[in-house]
Amino acid sequence: MPWSEAFGRGSLLRRLPHCLTVAALLLVAACGDLRPYSGNPGGDAARLALPPAYRIAVPPPSDVLLTDEATKDLAEAMALALRDAEVPAAVTEPQPLDLRLSIVVQRPDGDRNSIVPRYTLYSADGQSLASNTGAPVPLAAWGSEAPSVFKRLGDRDAPGIAALLAGIEAARKTTHPEALTGKAPPRLRLVPVRGAPGDGNTSLTAKMQEFLTQRGLVPQNNADGADYAVEGHVTMADAPNNQQRVEVLWTVTRRDGYELGRVLQINEVPRGTLNRYWGDVAFVVANEASAGIRDVLANAGAPPGPQNMAEPPLRGSTPAATPAAAPATPAAAPVPAQRRRR
Repeated sequence: MPWSEAFGRGSLLRRLPHCLTVAALLLVAACGDLRPYSGNPGGDAARLALPPAYRIAVPPPSDVLLTDEATKDLAEAMALALRDAEVPAAVTEPQPLDLRLSIVVQRPDGDRNSIVPRYTLYSADGQSLASNTGAPVPLAAWGSEAPSVFKRLGDRDAPGIAALLAGIEAARKTTHPEALTGKAPPRLRLVPVRGAPGDGNTSLTAKMQEFLTQRGLVPQNNADGADYAVEGHVTMADAPNNQQRVEVLWTVTRRDGYELGRVLQINEVPRGTLNRYWGDVAFVVANEASAGIRDVLANAGAPPGPQNMAEPPLRGSTPAATPAAAPATPAAAPVPAQRRRR
């Protein structure tokens, strides 16, 4: 049985031949260090590393429930954490060609004891490019304005901002005409995977973000400015001969709630194989599924990109009355697209 079958609006987009059993064998090969020169790159390394064509300005934020002095400490901590993540950043007002990082905080609904930071990257022209939402921070710790609190926040959230920037840069460097117009690359909300045993939810989400970024998309963990979304759900069921049936379903939707298509991956593995670590299985699954997601978007008429993707809608949104694309000829065992209400 093929590991992956990608469907969009009732059509079979592609059959992907990898299977979990093959991927499981790769786990053994992955145990060794594949970076023989790690930590000892040699004298030519500095000359081979070109500086990035951007800098991020991190001005002291104004809407963060802190004193003016503390906002400067927060900006310094975030800029330092970004530099540690190999992203050029400085605490300054933006220069004409700088990207700008905006930081705001919000109170979660029904929670009076914490705040949630939100980070948005803006272009030099003031266009919102991508956004991430951080985890809650206790209000008491935030109100203390202790530098150690801001350092922990930067260390925690800077890698996510760096990942957003990597997606933006990857899309800009593509040779596709759409990317050369200067328009922002496609943005999507990547909803954390649900239903997997062991570390499957975390591993699949992380690998999917990695592959979507490589395909020229900007995956983010909130809905700000995103036109599409994708969410994954894993189902495990017992099968004969001490096997488990694994189904991974990725659903692609528009912001208005209309479902563009699905990518379905099915296989059987020895029972308990994925109870702890997914490892290279997550790598194979996300790699194949991200390609299928790109095809779903392409069939639905989404703007072209190195590879395109989509997002689940905001809860409470109303689906549009018109379909995103004309239905294609049904193929074997299609997964029908539906309108989704949240």
